[in-house]
Amino acid sequence: MRTFLLATLSAGCLLAQAPSDLQFEVASIRPSQPSSNDNVTIGLHLDGAQVRIVALPMRDYIAMAYRVKLYQVTGPDWITSDKFDLSAKLPAGSNSDQIRDMLQSLLAERFGMKLHREKKDLPVYALTLGKSPLKIQESAPDVSGEPAPAKGDLNAAVSGGANGVSVNLGNGSYYTFANGKFTVKKVTMDMLGRQLERYVDRPIVDLTGLKGNYDLTITVTPEDAQTMLIRAAVNAGVSLPAQVVQLADHGSIASLLDGFEQLGLKMDSRKAPLDVLVVDQASKTPTGN
Repeated sequence: MRTFLLATLSAGCLLAQAPSDLQFEVASIRPSQPSSNDNVTIGLHLDGAQVRIVALPMRDYIAMAYRVKLYQVTGPDWITSDKFDLSAKLPAGSNSDQIRDMLQSLLAERFGMKLHREKKDLPVYALTLGKSPLKIQESAPDVSGEPAPAKGDLNAAVSGGANGVSVNLGNGSYYTFANGKFTVKKVTMDMLGRQLERYVDRPIVDLTGLKGNYDLTITVTPEDAQTMLIRAAVNAGVSLPAQVVQLADHGSIASLLDGFEQLGLKMDSRKAPLDVLVVDQASKTPTGN
């Protein structure tokens, strides 16, 4: 089962088409080649000054570049279906925190991309504290001296196959979803919501007020696990037969909601005004490689 790279919250409602002055020293972005097997590893990989992004839909590049979540990006259908590989080099004196701004420049230069922001009322799941005592475990202190992952940290590697999904979020943070179990290690509630929303039918907004890193496990039924994995594939731009997609449309996540309640948390439906990034113009074929 193919899956995804994380993205961060929106940072304002200003027009987004003005690219950053920051640019990669060199960069090549090309359409991804189809995978030759059922197992895939995708996402962002950093090795010193070398940046490699593998098999991500254009929507993911936009979300990463402009610090928004995937559901906050709207535009033509191809931005969720067409995947691209990026190989780039950071200029001397730059750092990984500037990759997003460099991506803005690359999208404007290679795809002629223009965007704007607007507000929309969208259905969401609100993640809140439940009525029963909290039963999640705060992660053990990091004794390695490495900093905890920041909100929206770019460091992530994703692998997946028929047996489930594994996501390494960096600095000891990760989660797995396999055999009906969602196992999370060293993850904030905001990050948990951002990862889980890939598997459900709407965004998840963290309203718990919890600030620490946590370890937890939620068990879901085989039927709900199937629904969630199909939704994750669709959200990642994987083309599935219509009858498979319909399974998710009529599926349930009741056991996921029950699992949260057993941990002293709650996930309920409501509407909320959220920022949306609209793609006004973009070419499907990059230039300048």
